[in-house]
Amino acid sequence: VAARAALEAVGPLHPDAARPYATVVVHHDTARVSVHLELGHPCDIGARCAQVRHQVVQRVRTLVGMSVPEVAVRVERLHLAAEYGARHGRTR
Repeated sequence: VAARAALEAVGPLHPDAARPYATVVVHHDTARVSVHLELGHPCDIGARCAQVRHQVVQRVRTLVGMSVPEVAVRVERLHLAAEYGARHGRTR
């Protein structure tokens, strides 16, 4: 549920990006979540991570009924958008 929520928040993935995955520690009715993802670049990384946190909290609460006091978002890799690299003289 957490990984799917992260994917919903991130939107379309770069062709080389791995799908988000999550690890969860559950204690009673509380879930602490760590989400690992890759993002396209350039982007507002802070805003994208905030979107992921919000979506994970909402979806886990709605679908599973657990509170989520903590969502750690780990950006594993950034993928340079092809059009950005072309405009700035970079090649792949």
